[in-house]
Amino acid sequence: MVGTPAAAADIELQGRELVVSGMLDGSAIKSFTDLLASGTVRTVVFEDLSGGTADAAGAFADAIRASGVDTEIRGQCMAACAYAFLAGKTHRFGYGFQVNGILLPVAARPTAAELAVRWRGEEAHKTLADFTPATATTAGTATAKPVEASVPPPKDARGDNWQPDHGVLFTASPTLFGRIYNAYYCDGTQGRDFSKCERLSDADPYKLGVLTP
Repeated sequence: MVGTPAAAADIELQGRELVVSGMLDGSAIKSFTDLLASGTVRTVVFEDLSGGTADAAGAFADAIRASGVDTEIRGQCMAACAYAFLAGKTHRFGYGFQVNGILLPVAARPTAAELAVRWRGEEAHKTLADFTPATATTAGTATAKPVEASVPPPKDARGDNWQPDHGVLFTASPTLFGRIYNAYYCDGTQGRDFSKCERLSDADPYKLGVLTP
């Protein structure tokens, strides 16, 4: 899951799938919402997204939620991408031989009780507001504050609780016997070496609502 910072979001319609890659920003939201409004899209696929901005994450999430489409991850979906992904009617990891992973930003290590509800339904949308400056609207989507997985935010950003590569990471690795799911808490000090993150027990992504059957 190591890579270089990506450019703005790239959107491509492939049959009934709308594939989004790169980094979520506002430059692609109009074409994204127009394609969803066409009624031809069944699944939005996030493919190796390294982050984006809080307002773009909120806008993508709102469009996905309103259209009722499913979402899927192929490869990595970091930070801002995670909230757009959770807005899908169903949200799952893609099939194939790649390692899939999703990093959900957190301000602090979540307790077991917080893990159980934090990314379900509207709770996921509320959590996005934690990573916007204090001047943001109550919806948490009116700011361009970056929530990227590669570029540190300004140190003087008030209300900014998020740090690069800081969050709860869920991964799925293919094996001969099926996929193996793991969960980790990453405090940000590990950089992009996620093998140094703390393993979380009893954090099945299906039980926690991060993935749906």
